[in-house]
Amino acid sequence: MNYLFFRTLAILITSYITGVGVPLLFVWNTLWVALLSSIAIAFINHTIKPILHIVTLPINMLTLGLFSFVINGAMIVLASKMVDGFTIPTLIMGIWFSVVLSVVNYALHIFEKD
Repeated sequence: MNYLFFRTLAILITSYITGVGVPLLFVWNTLWVALLSSIAIAFINHTIKPILHIVTLPINMLTLGLFSFVINGAMIVLASKMVDGFTIPTLIMGIWFSVVLSVVNYALHIFEKD
């Protein structure tokens, strides 16, 4: 339960910082969209993303791992297509959102108890 709570909180904070994703108006619908988007991102990261990493391994090695940012951004854009109310308009914004989400997850991980 802590995992889902921290990931939902991370998506809310990241949406506030980047200005995209979950609407910034704080209502119960916002929390619901953040919860659904965190579930969608977790599902995509555990199913589709490993397959994409294997398929794009040659390009990832050629770019010294920088193509992973594109894969992460694409996974965020895919999650935004799955969840109504969670909007990421372009791949560039998806990459930006995923970078900020990684930093916020790292910061929140400090407060998470094992």
